[in-house]
Amino acid sequence: MILSKKAEELYKWLESQREAGEKIGFIPTMGALHQGHLSLINSSINKNTITVASIFVNPTQFNDPKDFEKYPVTIEKDIDLLEKEGCDILFLPAVNEIYPDGTRAAIHYNLGFLETILEGKFRPGHFQGVCMVVHRLLEIIQPDKLYLGQKDYQQCMVITRLIDLIKQKEKTIVKICSTLRENDGLAMSSRNMRLNEMERKEASGIYQCLSFIKENLKPGSLLPLKANARKWLEKKGFRVDYVEIADAASLESVNEWDGKQKLVALIAAFLNEVRLIDNMILN
Repeated sequence: MILSKKAEELYKWLESQREAGEKIGFIPTMGALHQGHLSLINSSINKNTITVASIFVNPTQFNDPKDFEKYPVTIEKDIDLLEKEGCDILFLPAVNEIYPDGTRAAIHYNLGFLETILEGKFRPGHFQGVCMVVHRLLEIIQPDKLYLGQKDYQQCMVITRLIDLIKQKEKTIVKICSTLRENDGLAMSSRNMRLNEMERKEASGIYQCLSFIKENLKPGSLLPLKANARKWLEKKGFRVDYVEIADAASLESVNEWDGKQKLVALIAAFLNEVRLIDNMILN
């Protein structure tokens, strides 16, 4: 596996590979890798001739500086996992390689409604930071396919919107892959590393709550179901940011269901200091 730390060198090398007819798959990560990440690597290896992963803990997407400081860093383990999985290139840039002109936003990305709800509402500025880093990474790597995990449902929609905004649509196809889960249903996430033993056992409550929503979904008002799901989580000791049932394509909140509209349930909740998110397609 090639390890690259310089944006310009990586860009030139990948450009030469593209000219030779190679197809490039790309998986952007913030490290602390798990099987969910590795499943994305595998998906890329199966469909492309070159697979690139990046590890960069992006400071511009953390609206809480303490969250940034506590984000788990496991670089040596990550490199070992990527090598064993067959990843071709790891891009491991410093901040000045991603933001040569500094981290102050140069442009504002017009994300519309998506930035005002759910993660956008509870983490102001988060998606602007996501767009900043992904835009820069796409400029450097210019992949044929970009692989994302469904666990970050709203973020997948934001990045798809970004690709449209920056006219990358004809160059890069977004591939959204299913969420990988632990045996008890907990969505695999780098943040799970911050859970202590007791919290780890309790964390599967989010998956149980999503399953409860799916099992009790029926046409008519969804407000009682949302309220009951929230109360269920709170009784389990979660501090809830949101429990939402939304249109699967637009993320607009759905309070009255006709039995046909495609829905997704989304949850964000804290276990003590650790914030967990998850979602489930309902029908």
